[in-house]
Parts: sequence; structure tokens; C-alpha cells
Amino acid sequence: MKRLALLALTLLAGCATAPAPTAASSSTPAAAPQVPATMQWMYGSGESGASSIQAYHAFRDHVLAAARSRPVESVVLAEGATLAAPRFIPCGDRTLAVVLDVDETAIQNLGYEYDEALRGRSYDEGIWARWEQTGGNAVLPMPGAVTALRAVRAAGVTVIFNSNRVSAYAAQTAAAIEGAGLGPARHRETLWLKGDVGAGSAKDPRRAAISERHCVIAMAGDQLGDFSDLFNVRELSLPDRRRAATSGRFAQMWGNGWFLLSNPVYGPGIRGGFDDVFPADRRWTDPGAGH
Repeated sequence: MKRLALLALTLLAGCATAPAPTAASSSTPAAAPQVPATMQWMYGSGESGASSIQAYHAFRDHVLAAARSRPVESVVLAEGATLAAPRFIPCGDRTLAVVLDVDETAIQNLGYEYDEALRGRSYDEGIWARWEQTGGNAVLPMPGAVTALRAVRAAGVTVIFNSNRVSAYAAQTAAAIEGAGLGPARHRETLWLKGDVGAGSAKDPRRAAISERHCVIAMAGDQLGDFSDLFNVRELSLPDRRRAATSGRFAQMWGNGWFLLSNPVYGPGIRGGFDDVFPADRRWTDPGAGH
């Protein structure tokens, strides 16, 4: 009986002194930040670098050929043009130029995207404003851009940048472009920014202003709005937007005056549900699923 009593007391003492279990959430270390797959491809992969170089080789070759032949029309849509009835501005005797977007077309915003990936957040207007002001040393040129633009300038063609970075930080944006080896960039001459012409982020007014002095023989960008604001009309459905960009006269423009660089990280092209992305008559489900 004494042994049983001692055993019982021992068990009770053990229960009283055993540490209380801790919640799983407090003992599980926080997951390390992961680089999104889109950024892995865009900023880290050889495939992305090769794609950019390929685009800039085609851009350069087209510009040099167009400069020799002196085209009758520019590649900028004329006022009154529509997606159904595109018209282009006549060149006249204006000097030749090319127009490029800046972000993820001419330069890679490595510093900003690093901060975004590290913190697991999406675009923030205030943070982006601080990036425009202070991030000029954390960019790189897009692969192929430096040598292509050097060849374009050597052929006597003016290089102009048209960006939705804001006019208030023109000096910082020009410094970022020039620091990446892509300059010169002179505000309202070879660098046009949001706020320079008209209100809002529409680029067509700036393209029109550029076309008053220049015949634009090529444009480069990473979004359809870098070629025409018509592609960004809110009422345009995603399937209709894709159809407009890939049929008729616009289908002929890609590689023939319009040059699009891949950007899976951000922009109006990164959206759409199942019905937008997958045509109803082209869907497949695994017949072996559930067996």
C-alpha cells in the first residue's frame, strides 16, 4: 500500500511540474520571404535576358532599315484613329526618332521589386514616389538596350523616353536612365513624363507632342498602353483587348515598328478570370481524375 501511495504521489508531482504545451503558432518560425515566380523569371532567368536581347536586336535592325528607307508614315496613331480603323501620322520632313517606355522596357527596377518581394506587398503609390526620388542607383539596363540605343543614335535617330514616372522627379529619372548607360535624357526634349502634357497617365497626348517635331519610326514598351491608349479603354473586355492586339493592322505592327518586351510582374495584362483566359471550346479536364 505504501508503494502504491508513493507511486501515486510521484505521478501527481510529475504532472504538476511538467511544462505546459506551447501553441504551435508561437513555436513555428516565420516563413522566409519567397521571390515570386514572375520576378524569378523577369529578373533572374537567362530566358528573360535572352528574350530582351532578342527584342532589342529586332528593334535595332528595324530602326536602321527604316532610317535608310525614310518611311512615309510614323508608327504613332493619328488623332481620331480607332481599334477598328487605325490610321498613322504622316512623317513629312520631320526628323526621325524612336520612343521607348522606361520601366521594365529601358531599365529594370531591381531595387523596388526587391523591396516589394521582401515585404510581400504589392504596388504602393507612396513607396513608388520615394523610389523615383531615391532609387536611381538600384536599377540596371534591360539586356540588349545599351548597345541597341547606341546603334540607333549612331544612325542619326533621336532616342526619346515616354514614361508615367511623374514630372516632379524628372531630374532623378533622367539620372537613373543616364546612370544605366541609356542616356542622354533631357526633360521635355528626349524625356516625357506624366504631367508634361495633359492630365493623368494617358501617353497619347505626349506621343502627339513628340510627333509635332519627329517622325517616330519605332516604339518599344512592356504594355499595350506604351503604343496606344486605345488598348486601355475601361469598357474593352480582356478577350476583345487581346483580339484587337493580335489581329488586323495591329498584328502586322509587332516586330514592324512596335516592339513589346515581356513583363509578367505587373501591369494591365496581369488580370483575368477563367472565362477571360480560357476559351470555352478549348478546355480539358483529366478523364482519369478521381480514379
